Amino acid sequence: MIVCLPDGLPSQALTAHQLDRHFGVSGNLQPRFWAVEARWLWQTRHLIAPRKGKPTYCAGGPVKLLELAGLRHAAGMGAGIRHQLWQHVVHGTPPARPWHVYQARHLAEPATYPLQRVEADFFGQPRVNAMRLHNAVSYGAAHLLVEELEMFQAGPLAYQHYSAATAVCADALLTADGHKLAPAGDALAHRVTYLEQASRYLDTVEAGQRLLAVAF
Repeated sequence: MIVCLPDGLPSQALTAHQLDRHFGVSGNLQPRFWAVEARWLWQTRHLIAPRKGKPTYCAGGPVKLLELAGLRHAAGMGAGIRHQLWQHVVHGTPPARPWHVYQARHLAEPATYPLQRVEADFFGQPRVNAMRLHNAVSYGAAHLLVEELEMFQAGPLAYQHYSAATAVCADALLTADGHKLAPAGDALAHRVTYLEQASRYLDTVEAGQRLLAVAF
């Protein structure tokens, strides 16, 4: 989750206890953002949980000190390479139905369509098996998330846009006035709606607004 911090909250107070107390969020700080390289040394203290290295990863800070455009661009470029790999891995397999399609049927018909059948039908699809077999012998950046099956199937450009937007917006966003933005469900259409809303919001925040990334 991306949290827009109120002005009066000091960065030093951002412990797990304080996050829960101020925002009702139970989680830990996550180094997710890149800090801009063109900054004065004294500005580094305004970054939240910075890590050494280039680029400098941090859990947040003022928008003016975060390289959001660069993060989007890098995520999109990486997604393009990943989609090429995915196309090679699943070549020759028919399109697969994403997990949420089977899950919705299970929730509507729990007695006649039990969870065991859901798992058997989803994981029995040739395309899903192709991805899992690839992951069984691949590690790191070559790993293909089965959870992103629907995003991969949307096409290379769509997958790049999805990855670029998600790099900055994450899975949910808490606005400065305490309003939570999040997908209504796991379907790609729900995630796209969230990314549209979150991206528009982040494009309007002031340069001094502090963002914080929290992992659950």
